[in-house]
Amino acid sequence: MFYPLKFEPIHKEKIWGGNRLAAQFDRSLPADKIGESWELAAHENGTSIVSNGCFKGEGLPELIDKYWAEIMGQEIERSNYDKFPLLIKLLDANDKLSIQVHPDDEYAAKYNIDDSGKNELWYIIDAKPDAELIYGLQPDMTKEEFATSIEDGRLIDKLNSISVNPGDVVFIPAGTVHAIKEGILLAEIQQNSDTTYRIYDWDRVGSDGNPRELHIKEALEAIDFNRNSYEKCRSIKLTEDNYQRKILAISEYFITERIKVENSFRAEPKKRRFEVLLSLTGQAEVSYSQDTVTISRGETVLIPAQLDSYQLNGKTEVLRTYISSDIEKFKAELKAKEFTDTEIAKITF
Repeated sequence: MFYPLKFEPIHKEKIWGGNRLAAQFDRSLPADKIGESWELAAHENGTSIVSNGCFKGEGLPELIDKYWAEIMGQEIERSNYDKFPLLIKLLDANDKLSIQVHPDDEYAAKYNIDDSGKNELWYIIDAKPDAELIYGLQPDMTKEEFATSIEDGRLIDKLNSISVNPGDVVFIPAGTVHAIKEGILLAEIQQNSDTTYRIYDWDRVGSDGNPRELHIKEALEAIDFNRNSYEKCRSIKLTEDNYQRKILAISEYFITERIKVENSFRAEPKKRRFEVLLSLTGQAEVSYSQDTVTISRGETVLIPAQLDSYQLNGKTEVLRTYISSDIEKFKAELKAKEFTDTEIAKITF
């Protein structure tokens, strides 16, 4: 009954968006400024609809509510989640995004926000040669100094910028000030939250001709002023005959890997968990016990835990994301492969 689930993308028009999703992934877009494509979502602001198989036309939240154990897996306890825990997006920044911050789980609980906190990972799919991200604050920045810089119009001087190239990975912990600048196409793996506090929006106006809303008070409380180090993820590489596996980031919220398949790659979740595959290049067959499903670049599939195992056949690169109930066990497995504590620490958040 269960099989790899594909979904209709949810395209969202944004003031900073463009049309690169059309060229990159052979899509027909509903508008000229599509900034976000929600690939896998179970949120009130966007719900994924199954596009294949016997569940075609059904919404992800309803499916999960009816078949929690079969889709989510033995390790993903229903008592720990009030909805599907991940939101997977593609972002096209034709122009720069606002400078912003997302709250963490503690903040969300304290103020009874309907969303969870929002930790996220960015995988840079494509970028112009001089592309940059705003990632964090200048060292030893205090809340008072930051608030004053906003009032005095000197905010940009207080921010940390990093250059990025295709293939780079950046983990954005909740509480981190950040912004995507123009000329970047990326995949975003995140907690299932759509709460953003804008700090500065480059003096732009919205479609109504008025400046877009800022959330200075909320942002100042949500920002983590104790963090001083902001580096791109280093990744850990494991190479086999038929594929290359890179562990990009480890966190309690999700683990994300990049799998570069030359011929085949087999995974065995063994009903413990679901997995999500986002195809970056090429085309492959996702085979399981009963049949196969084709996945092409730009497509996302949800592998229900009930499948027990699956295999990717073909030449492709995918982002593979899942949740582990035992992060320490996962890290111990990497140590057994002779990776050092320091190497593992660099991708643990």
